[in-house]
Amino acid sequence: MRFSSIIIAIIVCAGIAGFIFRNDIKALINTSSSNYVEKNEDPAKIENSSKEIKDFNKNTQKSVSVLVQKSNEQEVTNGILLRGQTEAFKSVQVKAETYGSVISQPIRKGTFVKNGELLCELEVGTKSDVLSEAKEALALSNDELQASINQYQLRIQAAERQKSLLKRGVGTEAAVEAAQLSASSAETQSLSKRQAVANVEARINRATTELNNTKIIAPFDGLLETDTAEYGDFMQTGALCGTLLSLNPIKLVGYATETQVSRIEVGTNAGAKLINGDTVSGNVSFISRSADPTTRTFLVETTVSNDDYNIREGSTADIYISLAGVKGHLLPQSSLTLNSSGELGVRVAINNKAKFIPIQIIRDAEEGIWVTGLPNSAEVIVVGQEYVTDNSNIKVSYKDAK
Repeated sequence: MRFSSIIIAIIVCAGIAGFIFRNDIKALINTSSSNYVEKNEDPAKIENSSKEIKDFNKNTQKSVSVLVQKSNEQEVTNGILLRGQTEAFKSVQVKAETYGSVISQPIRKGTFVKNGELLCELEVGTKSDVLSEAKEALALSNDELQASINQYQLRIQAAERQKSLLKRGVGTEAAVEAAQLSASSAETQSLSKRQAVANVEARINRATTELNNTKIIAPFDGLLETDTAEYGDFMQTGALCGTLLSLNPIKLVGYATETQVSRIEVGTNAGAKLINGDTVSGNVSFISRSADPTTRTFLVETTVSNDDYNIREGSTADIYISLAGVKGHLLPQSSLTLNSSGELGVRVAINNKAKFIPIQIIRDAEEGIWVTGLPNSAEVIVVGQEYVTDNSNIKVSYKDAK
């Protein structure tokens, strides 16, 4: 064994022993120092010395470099963004109200039709004959009614004459009663004839309506979504003539959450950006009072103009509903941070010290995020806020003020 190996072994053993007994040696030194201080030093001097050391450490603490943005409070256009789609203001399946063969040429889908324009015409068939018969029956019933009225008046006069004869002593009570009974019978017949006339008039109305229903017309201005019925088709009552859409104005349909719907009112200004990039504006026209049972959201409809018919039904739309304006600060989203309690806020620079201020988010924007909760003017730390705490020393560099 070499002598150098022995020397190395001794050094290693001494190092291990020193590591094991270091705490005991340190405690012994501290005790000796304390005893010496207690015997030789004034406590007031010791306290002052300790304070001076702390102040020195505090003053010599290294400042953290941060980037600060000067921000001034501004008026914020607040609103709610809903994802939705366009929907026809009216969509109607125009159907036949009578039966018959189609005798009109079809109108092709995409055609714009006016209110009252003919869509489908059905064969009249025997409907005109039914109307003619009803009119003839009405004339006959009116004649019978007039005859019964005349008969009733004559019998009333006869009953009056019998009463006059009875008063002069030349008539009998039996004759008066017989005359009154005859007049009552004539009145009953007259009422029956009057009812017959009413029944015939009802037949005429039905026949007229049935005849008019052979012409199926557009109930409003709109675009045909389907072809109308083909020439020669036989249509039963309820058969489809065509589907008509009213697209001017047009509706924007979206669904608001329970927290959003309480902030929306009918008549509020609203706008939308369509999938093709076009923007439109209008007003909120309807807010549902009943939530969707599955999503727990509420239907909100906005009505907008579509004079040129460029907006199609079913197009995706981002609907923006305006709310009352508030004041806030526009900051980068990266400036937001959390404190030790998990509260959302920002850190601001005050006299070269960092301070946490909690904030509330108003809404997102393309340039950043709008927040409230800060004073009118604030110096917000936008870079380096994660490396400081309250009262930390900071070295400020300024970004362009906004």
